[in-house]
Amino acid sequence: MNHDSYPDATIRAILKGVKTVAIVGASNNPARPSYIVTKYLAERDYDVVAVNPGQAGGEIVGCPVYARLADVPRPIDMVEIFRNSAAAGPIVDEALALDPKPRVIWMQLSVRDDEAAARAEAAGLQVVMNRCPKIEYGRLSGEIGWQGVNSRILSAKKPQLAGKGFQKLTIDRR
Repeated sequence: MNHDSYPDATIRAILKGVKTVAIVGASNNPARPSYIVTKYLAERDYDVVAVNPGQAGGEIVGCPVYARLADVPRPIDMVEIFRNSAAAGPIVDEALALDPKPRVIWMQLSVRDDEAAARAEAAGLQVVMNRCPKIEYGRLSGEIGWQGVNSRILSAKKPQLAGKGFQKLTIDRR
């Protein structure tokens, strides 16, 4: 697959099709992007688990934290790598050792490892590199337009009021 660009339909299908997301490198620091992404995906009804050895046994925004992927007690649909490119390969190998294997490996913005991507794709997994699921979800749902960013998506869908007093759009995951 060409990992320089992804069709919107591919990204939408991934985000609609996964439920359990393991965020490797999640942080409990509200100033860190990994914290913000963890919180955002959890608020969009994904079953988010955090993977961070230094925080294992705790919670990040109400999501359980495990030391490594193999410690997660349920199947993982998507592994989101919030570490640098040098760490991506070993994390992909850890994901490939899971039974069952995840369906998707997603590498965060600026994270790219073509060799690891090839190993994952050879094992039948989908791979996304150098993208943020929060940004892609917001762009495809239209939420990102609320901040004045042109998402290239037009929609007449009425926003839903989330239980906490703010609006959110969905990409119709259910």
